[in-house]
Amino acid sequence: MKRAFWLIIAALAAAILFYVSRFWYLRLWPRDGLFGIDTLRPQGGLVGQWLRGTDFAPFELVIWAVGAFLILTILQKLYDLLNPPPE
Repeated sequence: MKRAFWLIIAALAAAILFYVSRFWYLRLWPRDGLFGIDTLRPQGGLVGQWLRGTDFAPFELVIWAVGAFLILTILQKLYDLLNPPPE
C-alpha cells in the first residue's frame, strides 16, 4: 500500500512539473482556467509566464530544470526519511 502511495505522489509530481514546463501541450480544461483560477491556464508554460518581462526570461528552461531537480531531491529525501531501510 505504501508503494502505491509513493507511486501516486511521483506521478503527480511528474504531471505538475510537466504542466509548469513549456512542454505541456494538452488542453484538458476550458480557457478560463482550472477550477476557475485564471493563472492555471490550459496550455501550461507557467515558468515562462512567471519570467516574462524579466532579465531571467531567456533562462526559462535552465530555471525549470534546476527547480525540477530540487523538487525531486526533496521528494526523495522525504521518502528516505519516512521509509527507513530494513535492518
